[in-house]
Amino acid sequence: MAKWGEGDPRWIVEDRTDGTNVNNWHWTEKNASGWSKDKLKSLLMDLIIETNEGKCRINEVVSIDGEAVANNRKAKLIFFYEWHIKLNWEGMLTDSDEKINGTIEIPNLSEENSAEEIDISVSTKDNSDPAYTLKQIVHLKGSFLIRNQLAKYITGLKEEFSKGMILPSKDKTTNSNERKEEKAQGKENVAKKILNQAVESKPTTGVKISTKKLTTKVDFQCPPPLLYRSLTEEEMVNAFTQKAVSEFRCEKGGRFSFYGNTISGEFTELVLNEKIKMKWRLKDWPAAHYSEVTLTLDDRDGSTQLTLTQSGIPATDFDRTKDGWKNFYWDRIRQTFGYGAKLF
Repeated sequence: MAKWGEGDPRWIVEDRTDGTNVNNWHWTEKNASGWSKDKLKSLLMDLIIETNEGKCRINEVVSIDGEAVANNRKAKLIFFYEWHIKLNWEGMLTDSDEKINGTIEIPNLSEENSAEEIDISVSTKDNSDPAYTLKQIVHLKGSFLIRNQLAKYITGLKEEFSKGMILPSKDKTTNSNERKEEKAQGKENVAKKILNQAVESKPTTGVKISTKKLTTKVDFQCPPPLLYRSLTEEEMVNAFTQKAVSEFRCEKGGRFSFYGNTISGEFTELVLNEKIKMKWRLKDWPAAHYSEVTLTLDDRDGSTQLTLTQSGIPATDFDRTKDGWKNFYWDRIRQTFGYGAKLF
């Protein structure tokens, strides 16, 4: 074939920067698995998880199984990655020299989940109180730190493998009229977007409702750590709700939903073995209306006195809400785990 100026014009081949993949039409692929494994290991290995109660460290990346690829089709970048990660951790309480070991499993690091949606499972073979405390440290604070590291991996993957994937095309430059038209269209789109956002963000006027505050105390024949676990570990919550949990992520900002979304909300503060704060609502309350719930656990010589404070309960639903705590939380916890005690 001839180039420009040579031979029969029907057989001319033009010099193009994207000559091997004209207009980026064909599917091209880069294997990102090796880079990903190195990146994930560097982000997770030796990660420190520390609170006033203790300090833990990821001391081994046991396995990183899966793959990652970057694709270009019609000048559109598509990233596929799916990883199952297993880690080991070790830690000690601040006031102890005893070393505790455990594992972390991340089963669903993939393009289908954002960093906030990635599941992180923490375990330890030791059933002692120190082991449980360290496990909670890793579960609560460690999950947050690990998700941050995985978010860095996702960002790094896209930045690293975007380079050189889309080749400049023949029509890279356009005439001035086309540029002006595109610019005008862009400004119009931005204006529409701003207007739409303003309309969407305009607060809706709802009906003001009368609310009441509930304060009650409940005694349980178990130490605070056991009751705290009953309220914060998904397996134990599943037990006393009889597997009625549809969503449960016990960490600051984590969502929960029980009994067909009849009860739902978000954890706003967690103090290990001492306090749980939540945004909490019933399904048929006015849209977007949440009450504020604080559960405080006080040690009473081996038993626990739980204080419930709940503000913002619709006045018309006060009695039903009060009865619901007794019937669907306290009674079921006592019956399921044997923490029988008298309701004050």
